[in-house]
Amino acid sequence: MALSDVAAQSAYATPRRGLVTRALEDERWLAVVLLLPTIVLLGLFIGYPFAKGVLLAVTDAKVGMPGAYVGLQNFAVLAEDSIFREAVWNTFVYTGVTTVFKLALGLWLALLLNRHFKGKALTRAFILLPFIIPTVLSTFAWKWMFDPTFSVINWLLFHLGLITGRINWLGDPQLAMISVIIVNVWHGVPFYAISLLAGLQTINPELQEAAAIDGARPFQRFWYVTWPLLLPVTMVVVLFSVIQTFADFQLVYVLTGGGPANATQLFATYAYQLGVGTGLLSQGAAVSLAMFPVLLVVVVVQLLYIRRVEVH
Repeated sequence: MALSDVAAQSAYATPRRGLVTRALEDERWLAVVLLLPTIVLLGLFIGYPFAKGVLLAVTDAKVGMPGAYVGLQNFAVLAEDSIFREAVWNTFVYTGVTTVFKLALGLWLALLLNRHFKGKALTRAFILLPFIIPTVLSTFAWKWMFDPTFSVINWLLFHLGLITGRINWLGDPQLAMISVIIVNVWHGVPFYAISLLAGLQTINPELQEAAAIDGARPFQRFWYVTWPLLLPVTMVVVLFSVIQTFADFQLVYVLTGGGPANATQLFATYAYQLGVGTGLLSQGAAVSLAMFPVLLVVVVVQLLYIRRVEVH
């Protein structure tokens, strides 16, 4: 057989691979192709709005007016704005208090749900209801319960002999903040409970048994065995919760709209009030952008702490 015939048969047996096939066989190009849809979605729904917000924050744009570049003037105005300073304080108080209570109650529920009892699966599913129900719908129910005229809470406290008159939960500045904190804790505890329960499920029960054999009491077993192993999961849950609570809008807007007298005004509600309510788009964008450095610091600190915990 001639050499030319052998070469022809070899070429026929192994067809040529196209450019696309060769590119997909390269792991680097394959990774780019697989990540491209995610990159496009992130760019459209996160990157573009963020860039647009930055551009609005450095202009004097209003509804129907493109505006001109003014630099950091909007941020200088906010620094002198007493309502903005109150919104900053309220946001930190709101986030800090709710995070502490959600972590404590969520951990307590997770430890209870981690035990073996009859109807455990149904109870776990029922615990998720406050987190599954749409926020606006559940918040309207709470608004009715806090209503001074038709409040079921006032009715219960009155028949228990704890109060003698109506309490205006959402009309009093101090009680309004307490009310929105209660609703946020009620809404967020299931997320903590189920997430921490998932973390508890990954801990080997033999570690608890070994500690019990060594004479460790229940609290000692939790503090020295369970808690260190659960800490990385806890930090991730707290990180997501802090970000979500810091930028909370629906719950507070439906309950109080930032009132009374700005007592429950937060970053998000004040940004909406300025940007949409009064048409000052640039100042509303500046309020929203003012959250970014705070959240960035929180994320960086917690991620560094999580990495440190995982290393040790």
